[in-house]
Amino acid sequence: MKIIECPRDAMQGMEKFIVTEDKVRYLNQLMKVGFDTIDAGSFVSAKAIPQMRDSAEVLDKVEFGPSKTKLLAIVANLRGAEEASVHDSITYLGFPLSLSETFQKRNTNKSIVEALDTLNGIQEVCMINNKTLVTYLSMGFGNPYKDPFDLGLVEKFVDILSTLEVKIISLADTIGVSKPDQIKYVLTSLTTKFPSIEFGIHLHSNPNSAIGKIEAAVEAGCTRFDGAIKGFGGCPMAEDELVGNLATETIVSYLDSKGIITGLDKGEFAKAMRVAEEIF
Repeated sequence: MKIIECPRDAMQGMEKFIVTEDKVRYLNQLMKVGFDTIDAGSFVSAKAIPQMRDSAEVLDKVEFGPSKTKLLAIVANLRGAEEASVHDSITYLGFPLSLSETFQKRNTNKSIVEALDTLNGIQEVCMINNKTLVTYLSMGFGNPYKDPFDLGLVEKFVDILSTLEVKIISLADTIGVSKPDQIKYVLTSLTTKFPSIEFGIHLHSNPNSAIGKIEAAVEAGCTRFDGAIKGFGGCPMAEDELVGNLATETIVSYLDSKGIITGLDKGEFAKAMRVAEEIF
């Protein structure tokens, strides 16, 4: 099971600026845990997401050591992709594509058609610079704006991304509306229809409903989970009230109970949780 730790998502909505040194300290501890990937920063407008304005400096100070963990950075346009692609420490560029027209405009100030055009350009940047594009399908289980949503729409988007040779897609429940049956149905349908694509899940959830959602995704064959230690974070561009990320420790606890291997170092994970308490 691939676990993707998301400190960027945990930090981005916080009003108080986390100093660069603390971000680096936290990331360097996370690098010791054994996560497959760390969503470590973003190359987006500092005006839109001021918390991430030091991402370039932070990422250049990450200590890899013997760690095999890879780094991911979020980008929202070609300029951000080009800035991120010069950093050797970054393996993945993540782009948020929304199934909701309303949210796409709120999140990236683009229409869906414009966002797809941008995504195509970012894919070209990735290929030139030996990076891999991860596409996040935000509002992947519904939206609060009364924009259309059903499985057919999700499949249509995935089909488009498949033609653009996108190999990794993470379904993002941006506002925590997904239900276990829905998660299982959507993931099962997509993995059956698009076997060459790696599908992940990026859930925002309150603690009471988390286990049922994790279980549904596992039963649907999901092998890629995004999480954030302590469930910190959420999307500041979605609704007025942030719905926290799925807590990494909840994901790991469930997987451990089912004998599913994550490869995480539990001692280093415990240390990371203590650093998270200090920083957040």
